[in-house]
Amino acid sequence: MSPITLTRRSFLRVTTLAGGGMLLGTRLPFSSDVLAADSLLDFEPNAFIRITPDDLVTIIAKNPEIGQGVQTMLPMLIADELDVPWASVTVEQAGLDSRFSGQVAGGSNATPSNWEPMRRVGAAARLMLRTAAAEQWGVPLAQVETEAGRVLHRASGRSLRYGELTEAAAAVPAPELDSVPLKSAAEFTIIGTPVRNVANRDIVTGAPIFGIDFTLPGMLYAVFQKCPVFGGTVVSANLDAVRAVAGVRHAFVVEGGDDLRGLMSGVAIVAESWWAAQKARRDVLEVVWDEGSMADHSSAGFAAEAERLSTQPGQREIRADGDAAAALAGAARTVEAAYAYPFISHAPLEPQNCTAHWQGERLEIWAPTQTPGSGMGLVTRTLGVDESQVTIHLLRCGGGFGRRLSNDYMVEAARIAREVGAPVKLVWTREDDMRHDHYRPGGFHFLRGAVSDAGELTAWHDHFVSYAHGERAAPSSTMSGREFPGGFVPAFRTETSVIPVGVPTGAMRAPGSNALCFVMQGFIDELAHAAGRDPVQFRLDLLARTGEQQGLDAERMAGVLRMVADRSGWADREALPRGTGMGVAFHYSHRGYFAVVVQATVSRTGAVGVDRAWVAGDVGSQIINPLNAEHQAQGAVLEGISHALGQEITIERGRVAQSNFHDYPLLRLTQAAPVEVFFRITDNSPTGLGEPALPPAIPALTNAIFAATGTRVRSLPLSKHDLSWS
Repeated sequence: MSPITLTRRSFLRVTTLAGGGMLLGTRLPFSSDVLAADSLLDFEPNAFIRITPDDLVTIIAKNPEIGQGVQTMLPMLIADELDVPWASVTVEQAGLDSRFSGQVAGGSNATPSNWEPMRRVGAAARLMLRTAAAEQWGVPLAQVETEAGRVLHRASGRSLRYGELTEAAAAVPAPELDSVPLKSAAEFTIIGTPVRNVANRDIVTGAPIFGIDFTLPGMLYAVFQKCPVFGGTVVSANLDAVRAVAGVRHAFVVEGGDDLRGLMSGVAIVAESWWAAQKARRDVLEVVWDEGSMADHSSAGFAAEAERLSTQPGQREIRADGDAAAALAGAARTVEAAYAYPFISHAPLEPQNCTAHWQGERLEIWAPTQTPGSGMGLVTRTLGVDESQVTIHLLRCGGGFGRRLSNDYMVEAARIAREVGAPVKLVWTREDDMRHDHYRPGGFHFLRGAVSDAGELTAWHDHFVSYAHGERAAPSSTMSGREFPGGFVPAFRTETSVIPVGVPTGAMRAPGSNALCFVMQGFIDELAHAAGRDPVQFRLDLLARTGEQQGLDAERMAGVLRMVADRSGWADREALPRGTGMGVAFHYSHRGYFAVVVQATVSRTGAVGVDRAWVAGDVGSQIINPLNAEHQAQGAVLEGISHALGQEITIERGRVAQSNFHDYPLLRLTQAAPVEVFFRITDNSPTGLGEPALPPAIPALTNAIFAATGTRVRSLPLSKHDLSWS
């Protein structure tokens, strides 16, 4: 997503509230035809800020909250420039509204896209309050200041609370946003301070703020049974028997389409309680399925096909620098390795859910979604309604990690509600969530590399085998050619071949990078050891070359690598006991530079324990909320470790074999190691950090295992490896 650009046409909306309050907002972007001289008279408020005469300040959080802290962070930007105490601010969640732009949670885009626009909203409001006070006092605007929700004229000792100025400020002409002066970093009072999540109290007290908690009067509950084989369709079902179950109100077949990420064929059961619907599904429902062509697919078959393709030339070239084949043929020392990683599930702790209510020609939806706009599009296209007929409310997500970028559960709820004609809450079971995810795709890499007698990396070749849906690559299963060390090796070639598959795939936290970094940094580690070089210095020497990787600033990456090596005590790692080792890795993704060191211990019987982890990041000149930043980096590293330890989705007879946490284990509290976080502040625009700390955690762990045992891990999860040593 591109950052929002504020032009001279950017404008504020100002409305006097009943009782004399002031409402301010911004619309980005908009067409020039709204700039008629009298257009302000017709403005519908698009509010970010609400100030009442009794000094209550409400700030609207426009983006979905999935646990990344954006519901706190974006209002912090506004509140600081508005110059109000954070303790006086109440935050409200916006619904989907065309008057807001960029209502998306994904790609670590909230900070870079909103860093300046949200600050300008607050600064504009503050300027209008200052202007109102200056006019009331008859003094130059330059003599009027603000401090903690008050406007001051220090020369005369006069001051006014913001609440005393709301009516007067609402009459002040709105300034051009791109001309509004902003605070310097030295003037920040909220930005850069640790602020607790605004929903903490609700979360820890069990308040009903998540989608799965939502209720409406007269609401019914739905479950939706889809074919266990992706894309399968209903042939017949014993609907009469299901309808006879106590509490069941409706049971019907839903016809689906061909989009694996949209509305699929299935059987809907709607009842007076969710348990009644689920009991009818579990104990009574019988469906005859047409399983389609996917029924003979398997993970074992995919692996065999990848092995076959690896012996042939790649189907498509991704990047070619120099002559890799010749460099490999004449190299002093070569390394060959095959890396693989599996499909994995997002496994959010809150399964997919959505509430929908059809009322005549109008549809109202309450959804925990990362992309409400895309959800709106899916619903309107599938059901043939106009966006003007649909209202979408944003509910807090109990985890997303990319799964809620897709909105299949939203269109299912809407379709079921249209049939029923009453408010309906659809809730997936854990098994539904595990077996009908849009998975992080697996992949296979067949690599060859070469190092010189001087210990320099001279050649690299990667044949990447991934997946395709028909003629197109499966979502999140591609390589760009820009992944490090592309551009830093004189003879470098990557090519790809694909396996047709019907497994739905999608983005997972740090899409693409979360898998590719394991391969790239694992193989770099192999080459460093083959060259007899220190793994950190080997990487620093690579970064010191004149690189041509788009987007990567080698100096920034080297900076975080040096920082994490220093803070982790990398130089003293040889003193660790046998069976304990340290591994290092780095990666650039989502505009963020992160390096991770993991210390791990492997018992003689092969049990892996992560002792500690250190992570260093560079996300620019300003950490907006240090408390949340630390939590995000810690969570990303621990999630990466969880991916590596035991998470794997396997396909058997076209079905997902795993169903719940007993056979798809997440990281347990007893496995969660301390993670120390360090930020390197640089003179660059602030960027997001929800994702970029995750990718290097995985190879840092596997490289630590090599250091501890001498066993090189080239496939995941670790639970499938014998790591015992003697």
